[in-house]
Amino acid sequence: MKGLHYMLAIITAAMMLCTCQATSSLHPLILIPGNGGNQLEARLTSDYKPSSLLCNRWYPIVKDREGWFRLWFDSSVLLAPFTKCFADRMMLYYDPELDDFYNAPGVETRVPHFGSTQSLLYLDPSLKRITGYMAPLVESLEQIGYVSGENLFGAPYDFRYGLAAEGHPSRVGSKFLQDLNDLIEKASNSNNGKPVILISHSLGGLFVLHLLNRNPLSWRKKFIKHFVALSAPWGGTVDEMLTFASGNTLGVPLVDPLIVREEQRSSESNLWLLPNAKIFGRKKPLVITPKATYSAHDIPEFLNGIGFSEGVYPYITRIFPLLEQLAAPEVPVTCIIGSGVKTPETLFYGEHGFDEQPDVTYGDGDGTVNMISLLALESLWADEKNQTLKVIKINDVSHTSVLKNDIALEEILGEISDINCLAKRKVT
Repeated sequence: MKGLHYMLAIITAAMMLCTCQATSSLHPLILIPGNGGNQLEARLTSDYKPSSLLCNRWYPIVKDREGWFRLWFDSSVLLAPFTKCFADRMMLYYDPELDDFYNAPGVETRVPHFGSTQSLLYLDPSLKRITGYMAPLVESLEQIGYVSGENLFGAPYDFRYGLAAEGHPSRVGSKFLQDLNDLIEKASNSNNGKPVILISHSLGGLFVLHLLNRNPLSWRKKFIKHFVALSAPWGGTVDEMLTFASGNTLGVPLVDPLIVREEQRSSESNLWLLPNAKIFGRKKPLVITPKATYSAHDIPEFLNGIGFSEGVYPYITRIFPLLEQLAAPEVPVTCIIGSGVKTPETLFYGEHGFDEQPDVTYGDGDGTVNMISLLALESLWADEKNQTLKVIKINDVSHTSVLKNDIALEEILGEISDINCLAKRKVT
């Protein structure tokens, strides 16, 4: 049952929009998910070399006629023998000669339903109760007048890949930006030229900000009405250092974090989410071991220290320059964030090293992203005269519950209603 707070918000938002709709229709809206926030499919070619007989014959259990199967999210990952198969197929590899990231040999991947919200609703439609993602948000938007495929769209992507600094190829990430660019223009053109509202979650916010800043201001002014970023990790997270050091189950039960650690380290987007010294500072200790202490300024040394030296070069050359690129896009931005949820702030490792989970001290944040990262744009854009920035902070709302918590949905709907109504008032 939806809470009374939430139902009143739906009614209020609908009433606000009804009073505005006499003059024109809603601004088209595109949802951009976060890391792990959409479905991912794969199939195997003759180049695939299974790590075990089990992986070759018994996993995956279900394939379509062309050999495609669900890679993410697949519930069989909960079974230890299959966890290793899953990790092998999710792996990325950096090719220093081509200066880019690639799938494991013999593994083809695709992102289903680009342009639609379909793959954003549930990570596995057969397990709606436990893999729900943007379904509550989409349902809420539909209740105030949005219609999927007409003025409501989704932009799923292969979240393992990131972007790269200028001068470096980023085949998958750059294609996603181009596809998103095209979707924005298509959504606007099919809705009488109305500029688009973008709503991102988590990592999706970083992609959107780079898309905006890689387009000329004239394009932004024409096609973008407003950018609403939910739980965006502008400056990275300490939790990401835990992922690289010891593996991270992300709350999935029964999974051994060490089995998925190598796969998580291989993810280009995970490198992008490591703490940014511009936000966290150069001296604050984030990881403390008996032999070394690492701050956000020491990420290359940290990667070497945990035994992932192969990540140092792509981090320094491709990722590090991106961390400086958080320029104001000169279109209205609203950040909606959770707070008051204990969030890893410092990791302490003992004599047994990184194969054991650390002791953790916690600070404020949304449980995943530290508050200093969530609020980074406030300080970075403080002197920007042509940039409007609104921050809505919601207490006791976590990184993912911002997509389904009644109070959070109320805030999101209120913001979308305001954006639409204010625009229409200008028309009249």
